[in-house]
Amino acid sequence: MAAASSISTRPESAQDVSPGKTTDLDRPWVVIVWNDPINLMTYVTYVFQKLFGYSKEKATRLMLDVHHKGRAAVSSGTRERAEMDVYRLHAHGLWATMEKTE
Repeated sequence: MAAASSISTRPESAQDVSPGKTTDLDRPWVVIVWNDPINLMTYVTYVFQKLFGYSKEKATRLMLDVHHKGRAAVSSGTRERAEMDVYRLHAHGLWATMEKTE
């Protein structure tokens, strides 16, 4: 039988995580809705109100950003939340993606 060797459970290196330091986990994800030639502006406004609880004025502003600028950031948060928002927007026929903020 071979001699037992010393096994170390200590990590090889430690990451420097200072209290004020921003990590990838701290940066939220943003959900972006893109312009498309299919959906009516009134429908897009309705979807923003229904899914996110936005007032008619805020939903209209976001819809106009989508229409005129080609895109609008409609929500932000954790990756899981962003994935759910993108899924719900797709279920309503809107073109949406998510990206990590910098």
